[in-house]
Amino acid sequence: MKEARLQETEHGLVPEGEGWYVLNTTEAVWKDSGDFGRFTQWEGKGDARFPEVGINIAVMQPGQPACMYHGEDAQENFLVLAGEGILIVEGEERPLKAWDFVHCPPWTKHVIVAAGSEPFVVLAVGARNGRPGLVYPVDDAALRHRAGVEQETNSGDEAYAESAEVVSTRYEAGGLPGG
Repeated sequence: MKEARLQETEHGLVPEGEGWYVLNTTEAVWKDSGDFGRFTQWEGKGDARFPEVGINIAVMQPGQPACMYHGEDAQENFLVLAGEGILIVEGEERPLKAWDFVHCPPWTKHVIVAAGSEPFVVLAVGARNGRPGLVYPVDDAALRHRAGVEQETNSGDEAYAESAEVVSTRYEAGGLPGG
């Protein structure tokens, strides 16, 4: 297997084509979703997209959810790297702290919300199975934390209709512990 090329863009490095590579998280392209914090996925487009696994690291400020409360047809796992958070899972709230690991089998309804007074950093890994199953159900706990929909939908466009646009950006110094 050959090494993939890392292309410099105005927002950081992006892998191009198939192959292995080493990409420092602070040099990768980041996305700022406004309402849902900042994140990077380390992957590119086309042949440089990860076909089997989705993986990202997110940095959220207190009160920011990672996404909208949802369930999907593939498992997701989360490792809290720094800060405090709240896991809303199947309508229940659970506190999270550094080094807590969360496993969500397929169709587990969930969302993570940053809490405490410091940034919340979480590594997320999810299977990509090629099936489009996704639901955004109504949940009172998620709504209390600005992480829920008022009407159930299977459409991401509908679930995020009122959310800020996601924009590409560079890593912000100090955004990660030790980074």
